[in-house]
Amino acid sequence: MAIDSIRQMTVEEYMAFDEATDIRYEYIDGEVIELSGGTLYHGLIMANASGALWYRLRGSDCRVISSDMRNRVNPTRYVYPDFCVVCGQPTTDERAVTLWNPTLVGEVTSPSSSDRDRGEKRRYYQSIASLQIYLVIDQHRLCVELYERQDDGWRRREYRDLETTAPLKILDCDLPLAEIYAGIEF
Repeated sequence: MAIDSIRQMTVEEYMAFDEATDIRYEYIDGEVIELSGGTLYHGLIMANASGALWYRLRGSDCRVISSDMRNRVNPTRYVYPDFCVVCGQPTTDERAVTLWNPTLVGEVTSPSSSDRDRGEKRRYYQSIASLQIYLVIDQHRLCVELYERQDDGWRRREYRDLETTAPLKILDCDLPLAEIYAGIEF
């Protein structure tokens, strides 16, 4: 995804601007950032991971939400993950377009977003009190990074084998890499 900075806006201006267009924009401390579309593999991985999670979470109080829903990091930061999961009652803004309490957030990397997904966006997400799991899924190589909230901070684990699963303890399920990467050739 190409990331282009637009200009400075207030939160209120950003909300009106973002909701009036079909293009997704993130908002970081007054700066509006355009997110471009992804590749075939990016879309397949997002759908695969979301579908695998939906299948495992059906019947529970957890729901998978697509990349169309903005997440609130704090009052001056709003981002769009590639997918997220909310458990229990979702907390949203009055128009139900911004989620305030994700349990899991997932990002599929692209060449232009990889450093941001693993760096500043990871720190943003990890500052959300409700967040328990942050997944970074690489679209160009077999690699899933799982960041999990612990009592003493965040623990990072990496998975690189199609035969393995990423354990999502807080969701009481595992996410098989073979399902995440179904249809993807490296």
